[in-house]
Amino acid sequence: MEFLISDYFTAFFIFLGAVLYSSVGHGGASAYIAIMAIMGTPISSIKPIGLILNIIVSSVGSYRYIRHKLFNVKVFLPVALGSIPAAFLGGYINLPGAIYRPLVGIILIVGGIQFLFNIFSHFGSVKNEVNPYLGFFAGLLIGFISGLTGTGGGIFLSPLIVFLGWTSVKGASGTAALFILFNSVAGLLGNISLVRLLPSEIYLYSLAVMLGVLIGTQLGIKYLMEEGVKKSLGIVLIIAGIKFILT
Repeated sequence: MEFLISDYFTAFFIFLGAVLYSSVGHGGASAYIAIMAIMGTPISSIKPIGLILNIIVSSVGSYRYIRHKLFNVKVFLPVALGSIPAAFLGGYINLPGAIYRPLVGIILIVGGIQFLFNIFSHFGSVKNEVNPYLGFFAGLLIGFISGLTGTGGGIFLSPLIVFLGWTSVKGASGTAALFILFNSVAGLLGNISLVRLLPSEIYLYSLAVMLGVLIGTQLGIKYLMEEGVKKSLGIVLIIAGIKFILT
C-alpha cells in the first residue's frame, strides 16, 4: 500500500502525541484528533481512528503502569462501572459535524489548558477515601462524553481523581490508562459500523503510536513530563480546539 507525504507527517505528529500523552497515562485521542483535523483527515474517520489508536496506547500503557504498581483499583472499579455502558452508548451516537466539531473543540481546549497551566501541580497528596457513588457518576458522565467524541476521557478523569485526593499524580497515570482502554473499546464497539470505512493510513498511524507509547510510558514511569513540553502541547491543543470550533 502507498501513502502520501502528508500521511507520514501525520504519523510523525501522532507518534509525538503518543509519547507525550502516554507519559502521563493518557491514550492521546485528543491529540490525535487535533492532528488529524489540522492535517485534513475526513471527519467521518477521525472518531474511529482516535478510538483505535487510544486502544493501542492504553493497552501498553496500562500494562506497564500496573506492572510498576502505579494503579488504584479502588478508584478504577466505580468509575469503570459507570463509564463502560455510557461509552458504548456515546459511541453508538454519530453527531452531525455542526455539533461534533464544537464539542470536540471544547474538549481539546480543556485538555490544552490543563497542560498549559499544570493543574496537577496545584492539587494535594492522597488524603481522602474513594466515594464509590461519586466515582460511578463521574465515570458515567466521562464515559458518555468519551464515546460520543472518540476521546478516552483521561483528560477529565486524571485531574478529577487527583483533585479529590483519591490517588497521587503517578497513581492516576495507571488508573487513567486502564480506564481509557475500557472506554475506548466500549466506544469503538458502539461505533463499529464505521470501522469498515477506515482508510489504509490506520496501519501507519498504529505503528506510530505503538512506538510512541513504548517511549512515553518509560518516561512516565521514571519521570514526569518536563514543563516546557507540557506547555507546548497545551498550546497545540488550544489552537486545534479553536480551529475545530471555527471550521
